This record gives sequence, C-alpha cells and structure tokens, in this order.
Amino acid sequence: MAGLTGRMSTVVKAKVSKLLDRAEDPADTLDYSYQKQVEQLQNVKKGIADVVTAKKRLQMQEKSLQQQLVKLDTQARQALSAGSEDLARQALERKNGAQNELQSLDQQVSELEDQQEKLTDSEQKLRAKIEAFRTKKEVIKAQYSAAEAQVRISEAATGVGEQMADVGLAMQRAVDKTENMRARADAVSELESAGTFEDITQLGPGEDDIDRQLKELSSGSAVDEELAKMKGELGKGGAEAPEGQLGAGTGAGGESGSGSDSDGQGQSAGQAA
Repeated sequence: MAGLTGRMSTVVKAKVSKLLDRAEDPADTLDYSYQKQVEQLQNVKKGIADVVTAKKRLQMQEKSLQQQLVKLDTQARQALSAGSEDLARQALERKNGAQNELQSLDQQVSELEDQQEKLTDSEQKLRAKIEAFRTKKEVIKAQYSAAEAQVRISEAATGVGEQMADVGLAMQRAVDKTENMRARADAVSELESAGTFEDITQLGPGEDDIDRQLKELSSGSAVDEELAKMKGELGKGGAEAPEGQLGAGTGAGGESGSGSDSDGQGQSAGQAA
C-alpha cells in the first residue's frame, strides 16, 4: 500500500510540475525574483538604520554620562574643600559608577559600529549583486522574447504549431470531403449513364439496362419480321396486278355497255308512249 501511495504521489507531482512548467512565464519568474531581492536589500537598509539609531542613542547617553562625570568630580572637589569628606566620597562613588557605565556604553557603541560596518558592506555587495541580476534579467527576458517570437514565426511558416496544425487538419478534412464528393458524383454519373439506377419517378415496373437491351432486341426483331412480311406481300401483289386490272376494266366496260343499252331502251319506250 505504501508503494502504491508513493507512486500516486510521484505521478501527481509530475503532472502538477508539468502544468506549472506550462503556466510558468520566465519573464514573470525573473521579475518576481528581482522584486524579492530588492525587498531583501530594503530589509538590510532598515537593519542598518536600526543599528545606527541604537548607536546614536548610546552615544547620547555617553555624552550625558561624561557631563555627569565632570559635575560629580567638581562636586567632590568642592565638598572636600569645604571639609565634608563624606560628601566628597559619595560624589566620587557616583563618579566611579558613571565611569563604569560609560565604559559599558563605549563597548556597546563599538559593537554597534562593527555591526553597522558589516551591514553596510553586506548592503553594498547585495546592491551590486541585485544590479547585476537586474541587467542579466533584462537580457534573459529579451532573449526569451526573441526566441519565443522566432518559435512562433517558425511554427507558422512550417505549420507545426498547434494552431497551424489545427488549421492544417481542417484543410485536410475539407480536401478529403471534397474528393469524396467528387468521386461520389463521378460514380453516380457513371452508373446513371450505364443505366444501373432505376427511375423511381416513372410509372409502371422499373427496368434495368439488361431489360432495356433485351426489349430493344425483341422490338428490332419484330420490326424486321414485319418489314420482311410486307416486302413479300408487296412482291406478290405486283405480279398479279395486270390481270386484276384487266379483269376489273372488262367488267367495268360490260357493265357500262349494259347500262347504256338499258338507258337507250328506256328512252325509246318513253318516246313511243
């Protein structure tokens, strides 16, 4: 179970690191680092100011103690001159205490001066380091911006960028669809020309190409047979035509003569009456 938890933790950290790497902008990171260093420099300056303030306060106390020493010495002399040895002794005891306190203040002031010197030296070094970092930061930012622009231009020119890749895929899909539609249109035209498709709008049963070809053959054979038959009939009729025409003419003449005789007899009988 521990091994599984460790692996899950590693995977999560890797994913988070990858996401952070994508989201991280080197320019922002450099600016943030520079800002933190400037804050450290400000803290060092504040520390130096605090040390100097404390030193000044101790020096003011030293000055006050020195004035007090002079005063106590004068009072001790005056008391001794007046014959008051006890009062002179008390003044000298106070003077001795003030001297011890003054020595302690001198030591503290010396330590503060050493600390101030160290902080000042550190501040100067840190200032130089931050200034160098600022210059280097601007150079790195400029280089990164130029490299980023170059990458975008190269990706756009070569079509390997994410956006250009999407555009390329969209164009490829459009070309594929166009080719498929053209191929389908050509196939439909070819099949339609071949008579493979049936016209669903026509009345009656549909016919395919084979049916139409068989129907054309049958129709052509019937026409040829009928034409041959008519040629045969016309050939026979041409051979018998003279006799028929003669018979028809004689019959017509006889009928005409009989008719004439009858008309003549009728006319004669009319006149006799």
